[in-house]
Amino acid sequence: MGVDILTFGCRLNIHESEVIRRDAAAAGLSDTVVVNTCAVTSEAVRQARQAIRKLRRELPDTQIVVTGCAAQTDAETFAAMPEVDRVVGNEEKLKPETWTCQEKIAVGDIMAAKRIALPVINTIEGHTRAFVQVQNGCDHRCTFCIIPYGRGNSRSLPMDDVVGQVRELVVNGYREVVLTGVDITSYGSNLPGAPKLGKLVKQILRDVPELERLRLSSIDSVEADADLLDALGKEVRLMPHLHLSLQAGDDLILKRMKRRHLRADAIAFCDQVRRLRPDIVFGGDIIAGFPTETKEMFTRSLDLVDECGLTHLHVFPFSARPGTPAERMPQVSGDIIKERARRLREKGDEALRRHLDGEVGRRRRVLTERGGIGRTEHFTQVRLPVSTARGVMLDVSFAGHDGRQLIAA
Repeated sequence: MGVDILTFGCRLNIHESEVIRRDAAAAGLSDTVVVNTCAVTSEAVRQARQAIRKLRRELPDTQIVVTGCAAQTDAETFAAMPEVDRVVGNEEKLKPETWTCQEKIAVGDIMAAKRIALPVINTIEGHTRAFVQVQNGCDHRCTFCIIPYGRGNSRSLPMDDVVGQVRELVVNGYREVVLTGVDITSYGSNLPGAPKLGKLVKQILRDVPELERLRLSSIDSVEADADLLDALGKEVRLMPHLHLSLQAGDDLILKRMKRRHLRADAIAFCDQVRRLRPDIVFGGDIIAGFPTETKEMFTRSLDLVDECGLTHLHVFPFSARPGTPAERMPQVSGDIIKERARRLREKGDEALRRHLDGEVGRRRRVLTERGGIGRTEHFTQVRLPVSTARGVMLDVSFAGHDGRQLIAA
């Protein structure tokens, strides 16, 4: 056995796991599993700890190294687990020299990180779409969020480096690239001239004409710049799908979350983009049961699904993260949180079914993935024959759907 990586959480971690895989192998490590953790919710941390215990039972002689956001924010707890051999911080995991050392805890001050220095990778193991980290960290301090303490302050990869990474992946056969980060709409704030995300998008599309699809991960609509909106309206290779960091539909809750937009801002943004790109499909993150949320406040979040025209909904039952301001606010009971999350998910299911109904009989361009699954330009999942080759672009008509995915004719 060489080096295996168990990745939890976001696309940022997926990209970074490839760097770890290469550096750890180059360092000559063997019989090692690296667990790249997530800390966005307490459930994510619990799942990581559970997976570590299972690994030790199944692989008693294997070295287990824990890294990622949970390791960064709670290094001592993971180091105290008898199953864990090493704990490595988020900045340290991307340094080749880390994997030649054996200190028990290698976790530095993430807030001291000032730049991104990622080596170019040419593959993302197990993925048809490639993820490129263009930004890391966050300068904002939403009251529910632990991630800035796991990722540090916002810093961006220079545009030429991003273009070079995208070009390398395309040369290696990737047809779709997803730009990812913690807060990608803050891209460029620490770079000379402070270029914004829209400028980066346009440069990628101009300088890598062979790239068939460019997609954005979650964005903060209040930070969307004019070039980004222009690209959405004009660049057909920029996919008509945006996932929005909305979090709530009630203005007072948004203020208590320390978000920088109000309900009307989110609705206006969706209306504006839909005028520029009529076929745009929106996804969104919404938290159910944030502290002090009343029944009326929750109803406004529920109604936001229709008012923004969301299709792909990510629902997060509120999870108090230790050390965040929201942890000290008056909490909503667990039963109510579960019920509100259930209702939001049902609302999201209804919205997705409406979208799928509208796609039946249409013909779309589908990028095939593993196991007979593909994705349309709108990120809608499609069920294909299991024998369909992976990583090809097909023109597909849809005969129906099962409520979750389209079914190819």
